[in-house]
Amino acid sequence: LPPTTFDANTNVIWKSPVPGRGHASPTIVGNRIFLATADKDKKTQSILSYDKTSGKQLWAVEVNQGNFPAKIHANNTHASPTIACDGERVFASFYNNSSVHLAALTVDGKPAWSENIGPFHPTKYEFGYGASPLIHEDNVIVVGDQVKGGFLAAFNRKTGKPAWRIERPADINYASPILAKIADQDQILISGMERISAYDPSTGNALWTGAGAAPQTCGTVVTEDGIAFASGGYPKKQTVAIKVSSGELLWENNKKAYEQSMLVHDGHLYSMTDNGIVYCWNAKTGEEKWAERLKGPVSISPILVGDRIYAANERGQFFVFKANPEKFELIAKNELGEETFATPAFVDNRIYVRVGHQDDDGNRSAMLYCFGE
Repeated sequence: LPPTTFDANTNVIWKSPVPGRGHASPTIVGNRIFLATADKDKKTQSILSYDKTSGKQLWAVEVNQGNFPAKIHANNTHASPTIACDGERVFASFYNNSSVHLAALTVDGKPAWSENIGPFHPTKYEFGYGASPLIHEDNVIVVGDQVKGGFLAAFNRKTGKPAWRIERPADINYASPILAKIADQDQILISGMERISAYDPSTGNALWTGAGAAPQTCGTVVTEDGIAFASGGYPKKQTVAIKVSSGELLWENNKKAYEQSMLVHDGHLYSMTDNGIVYCWNAKTGEEKWAERLKGPVSISPILVGDRIYAANERGQFFVFKANPEKFELIAKNELGEETFATPAFVDNRIYVRVGHQDDDGNRSAMLYCFGE
């Protein structure tokens, strides 16, 4: 298993500087790590690649330049969506020039194609953009929810040519689509706009809708045993459980995991809410099994590794605890950096995490760490 104790000097396999700023999580395929980043001063958005074994930066390719939005949320960046990779190409979605752009590079950093996939005007709340692309069969799928009418659209992975496009409800939202297999059928699930929506990933056709999950959400839907779980958000706090066969609301509460996703495992739903309280609920009934106050604010999603859950807050505190529905069992608490928004990746008993550091003069730098024993 990966280490439970780690910091800037403990269990470090390697660390490598990350230029610019972004909240995109590391995407790891084979021996390559891919990251999205942006330079606010130069108005550039780029894709970076690192060697997984050594941490050496292999290449950096600028894919967009100019006309960043004048205003985004203080907790957002111009490179927050996580990269998708199919083993041959990497796909990154960025917001600039009042549009969503989708860029594709080969895994060696050579341009494959780039498309302006639709206008984007987040006029209700100028918080920016954060939805990550999703791969399904021959296509890469991207969402652009906005007040003037959003879209969910698919593009051929090899050519960038449009495969299908549907309209989404006219409201601002920040959640990423996620793929789930439900009743032997692949489905795209996305929360927000006071509903969980399901679509056929091959056509974009709507499959079902369940009520709930607040007007604005950021986290992805999680599923188990025919139940979909989502949490928001803004302006109200809500966590919901929806029966996917009917869209029926099974249970709800007033807890909020807004930017982060939740975690469902073995019949129980775990959530580290915005204010740093960890909850465990019975997934079918919503019964609270336990709650433990750690510390917020929180943007990173909890990750299950074996019987351990790794969770963190925005201030660089990483918590490791047992996935035990009977009681809260803290294994370790670690301190790493001063700015932690990107969810770590876990591969081959190692932890890959993107962290922001600040020196005594307030100067910021970013680092990609690999931890292992």
